[in-house]
Amino acid sequence: MDTDYADIITDPVHYARYNFEPIEFIMENNLPFHVGSIIKYACRAGYKAYEGKDQSEAEKTDLLKIIRYCEMRINQLEGRAIV
Repeated sequence: MDTDYADIITDPVHYARYNFEPIEFIMENNLPFHVGSIIKYACRAGYKAYEGKDQSEAEKTDLLKIIRYCEMRINQLEGRAIV
């Protein structure tokens, strides 16, 4: 595997500031998918770069993803279509 590609997969820079990656916490605690996704996006908001977006737009993207996962779970709890 290409070294640069491996680093993106196994050691993403947007999680480098933590002692361990959010996925380790999520998996160790057997968190539901929606909770794990919310944690993941909250931890990287403002730190993950998106092509064509400045830092503010990139942070907003991850924050909107958090809202989306919350909305999806609420829909599920209320018996509506999830998406």
